[in-house]
Amino acid sequence: MPPEGRLAMSTETIAGPEGRPTHFVHQNALVRRVLNPLAVRVGWRTVLYVRGRTSGRRLAVPMDPPFEWDGTRYLVSPLGETHWARNLRAAGEGELRLRGHLEPFRAIELHGEVHDAILGAYASTITCGCREYLVKLPDPADHPVFRIERSA
Repeated sequence: MPPEGRLAMSTETIAGPEGRPTHFVHQNALVRRVLNPLAVRVGWRTVLYVRGRTSGRRLAVPMDPPFEWDGTRYLVSPLGETHWARNLRAAGEGELRLRGHLEPFRAIELHGEVHDAILGAYASTITCGCREYLVKLPDPADHPVFRIERSA
């Protein structure tokens, strides 16, 4: 059965950074309302904690571990201009729960050639289901990339 039949997804266009149109993959309600909250509670996934850009609340988002390339860690949004990416852009910092430990970090969004190089390396090395999202959104500009650095 194709992925769309198992967990149907759709793409949506929104206003991105600097007002240009951008896109993200909209996951179905089962993933958003049941599987993701369960993953956060059980702790079998890496969890990103970030302040909401409008609510100010601490939000929890299950995700893949940071992508590491040349000794530096990155958070890549294969689903496109998602809420977690927009929240992280606004907050500039967050926390990751990795293997039971909470790690605060600063986030620096990347653009241009550096962004494209990291996204290309990510696309060529990923083994998870994220590859299908990169196919759904083929424009590299639709995938925010953040370099993350530990903070105190």
